[in-house]
Amino acid sequence: MRGRGGAGFLTGIKWKTVVEAKADQKYICCNADEGDSGTFADRMVMEGDPFMLIEGMMIAGIASGASKGFIYIRSEYPYAIATMKEAIAIATKAGWLGANIQHTDKSFTLEVRRGGGAYICGEETAMLESLEGRRGVVRAKPPIPALEGLFGKPTIINNVLSFAAVPFIMAKGAKAYQDFGMGRSRGTMPFQLGGNLNQGGIVEKAFGVTLRELVEGFGGGPYMGKPLRAVQVGGPLGAYLSADELEIKMDYETLAAKGAMLGHGGIVVFDASVDMAQQARFAMEFCAIESCGKCTPCRIGSVRGVEVIDKIVAGVEAQTNAALLEDLCTTMTDGSLCAMGGLTPMPVMSALTKFPQDFGLPKQKKLAAE
Repeated sequence: MRGRGGAGFLTGIKWKTVVEAKADQKYICCNADEGDSGTFADRMVMEGDPFMLIEGMMIAGIASGASKGFIYIRSEYPYAIATMKEAIAIATKAGWLGANIQHTDKSFTLEVRRGGGAYICGEETAMLESLEGRRGVVRAKPPIPALEGLFGKPTIINNVLSFAAVPFIMAKGAKAYQDFGMGRSRGTMPFQLGGNLNQGGIVEKAFGVTLRELVEGFGGGPYMGKPLRAVQVGGPLGAYLSADELEIKMDYETLAAKGAMLGHGGIVVFDASVDMAQQARFAMEFCAIESCGKCTPCRIGSVRGVEVIDKIVAGVEAQTNAALLEDLCTTMTDGSLCAMGGLTPMPVMSALTKFPQDFGLPKQKKLAAE
């Protein structure tokens, strides 16, 4: 299984690393700081079937030797926080959490922690800082959290969807899970549909479903039949795909080959009224607001990115500034400590290369990023 938080890292490697680590205390952390635009699958799981998440985390704890778990939930989810706390109390009373689970020698306790409203705490090391009572700032790696995580102890960090898939795998077996999906992307993904759609919502499908099937088949296409112009996949840091790219398959490798990413499975649709230059500006502005400020490429690059985009749109040496923006994006991608600054160029450059006319640039303009 690959982690459903966005990176697609193999969950088994994380768990195995923690299993083999020598320590007097190990932890399980669930990253439920679901801050991406157009995503709400974590919330649906926590409010609709909290015991699925609890069971997945308990299995992770018993498998790795961790006796303590934390669920870090964004502060904007008060009902999810209340539901998870109630479910933990019920599971504890029934003997499925706490000491000597079901009269065995296994013990595992769970706590809910409320986030402070910072998008950056969706990054695993910033989340650990917040859990430890400090400001959410990204840590440099190595050491990796699996070896030195929460309070310096070996820590398994997965998101809600990753832990929620564990009970199915344990109950039905590995093959039943592997029978879904394609290539290296196995299993299912809850795709979340939003934006200018006739029918928003959530649909769980195996990896390999096309973007067209999701947007047109389940979403009913753009609202009021307006022409579709762009689709952003993977949250506010995901790439924009144009209307002629809807046949793309939803799996990690196929999207990566197109300069895009799956992220947390959020899909936001834009009709013909969208201004893609403003969407690119929003990505840079979002990064400037939400950056933890630790590394220069993210902290300064995002502010300069907004300024450069404004100059391009205003027609101030547009071609020169377009090249400058591309260079700035390369610096942010290569030099940022985490995905906040490293992925912000993805929506910016996809908008610039696919919709140059919105920036006042010639449509036939070719940039190196293409």
